[in-house]
Amino acid sequence: MQRGLPMQPTVVLLREGTDTSQGNPQLLSNISACLAISETLSSTLGPRGMDKLIVNERGEAQITNDGATILKLLDIVHPAARTLVDIARAQDAEVGDGTTSVVLLAAQFLKEVRGYIEEGVSPHIIMKGFRKASQLAVERIKAIQISVDKSDPEQFRSLLLKCAATSMSSKLIHSEKPFFSNMVVDAVQSLDPNDLDESLIGVKKIPGGGMQDSLLIRGVSFKKTFTYAGAEQQPKSFRNPLILSLNVELELKAEKDNAEVRVEAVKDYQAIVDAEWEIIYKKLEAIEKTGAKVVLSKLPIGDLATQWFADRDIFCAGRVPAGDLRRVCQAVGGSVQSTCSDITREYLGTCGRFEERQVGGERYNIFEECPKAQTCTLLLRGGAEQFIEEVERSLHDAIMVVKRAIRNGEVVAGGGAVEMDLSAYIRKHALSIPGKQQLILTAFAKALEIIPRQICDNAGLDSTDILNKLRMRHAAGNKWFGVDVDGPEGVRDNMEAFVWEPPLVKLNAISSATEAACLILSVDETVRNPQSEAQNPGPKAPPGAAARALRGRGRGMPRR
Repeated sequence: MQRGLPMQPTVVLLREGTDTSQGNPQLLSNISACLAISETLSSTLGPRGMDKLIVNERGEAQITNDGATILKLLDIVHPAARTLVDIARAQDAEVGDGTTSVVLLAAQFLKEVRGYIEEGVSPHIIMKGFRKASQLAVERIKAIQISVDKSDPEQFRSLLLKCAATSMSSKLIHSEKPFFSNMVVDAVQSLDPNDLDESLIGVKKIPGGGMQDSLLIRGVSFKKTFTYAGAEQQPKSFRNPLILSLNVELELKAEKDNAEVRVEAVKDYQAIVDAEWEIIYKKLEAIEKTGAKVVLSKLPIGDLATQWFADRDIFCAGRVPAGDLRRVCQAVGGSVQSTCSDITREYLGTCGRFEERQVGGERYNIFEECPKAQTCTLLLRGGAEQFIEEVERSLHDAIMVVKRAIRNGEVVAGGGAVEMDLSAYIRKHALSIPGKQQLILTAFAKALEIIPRQICDNAGLDSTDILNKLRMRHAAGNKWFGVDVDGPEGVRDNMEAFVWEPPLVKLNAISSATEAACLILSVDETVRNPQSEAQNPGPKAPPGAAARALRGRGRGMPRR
């Protein structure tokens, strides 16, 4: 009779309560989580995409169809699905557009190979196939992209307008595409062409009015700051004024705020008060000597200084936001000064016209005809606050796309045309490869069709019928045919229809989606520490910290 094996003691490696999931079930669970996210986003894709209304824990509502914004507001906790949030944010930061597409592609890549994983195909074979297919896609996009001649300004501006309009076609503002496209292109072209720093395009949201009441200020505009008595006596309009930007407080400070002063007699106290007044008057006189007619400061300008400036026909504004002051200096020239002494002409800026103007229910300080205007301000109008916020997000996407188009000067057709061409190209290449890789490349090619398919579904078209038409056109060599959500045919040459996008949107989306899919496929075990589930426990204090805290301050360590 065979003796039984001695019982092995259980080795406990991880803290009690730690959740470990591993193997294929874990991988399939991660894929399901990613698909759940893509189903949430899929209805927002394309010119007929729907919007999402998201309410946070404070009861604030936001309406948006921007993929990155939705994922940020959803507060996703699943560790694998957070990868999709990261790629959407990266796409938003790098290119500005295509955030929904990148999430849909990553999830669809995983969906197409789920069957192979269930059958036991190694994830490494799938990852190798995906990377090969991604490389083929990138090479194909670079081969078919069309370069636009930058030497003809009119033609190049036309290209930028088409790119901006394509970016807006799926947004809330698609009904006003011509108006906003011109505004966005003018805004980006006003920046320094070597730098194209989009943070220099200021956006101010003013509730009330219609979308058409929005303005582009070729210069700087900011909301009237908090003012004291005397501000209404100041002039509100100048031609060719000198502008001084300060980081100086022009306000009398109460003694108790800054220092403790012990005095023996009343006249000594009066001397201290007189000295304070003398200091501020010296600052004000130094500012007047510069010849500046508009004085701006990051710090407060008090009631004494405000009235003093008003008596001398000088406009002043204190507590100007740092970003707005930086843009003022970029537009009018000069630099921010931290002292009032020795300010020479070279440190002052100027502009053609300065005025304080009523826009909606707010007053705005507006600097126009600036000599160094490499900045501008968009004043957005609209009915509801959520609506104006969505307009701002839509314009940010369009600004980023136009910026990329200026940098690169190449275009491809949108509306699913590129994805269909890549799908046909990769499928054809797959037939020349033996073994399992052929299946993986075919799965990748099929997954790319999710973009035109979803555009059709969201527009209420028959996606199977239109995809068959597109496959037929692409097989015949018509590489720019994509979905047409308006026409009776359902398909058209999107290059001729001016549905243009910078190729960087597609390159970044396919590369990021492939990397995210490979990352999720490479994970086969999740170890979840129970402590990480607690609500912000914070770091533990080092041993002995409490005893040291109770010891008197300044007495040092006891002698040993």
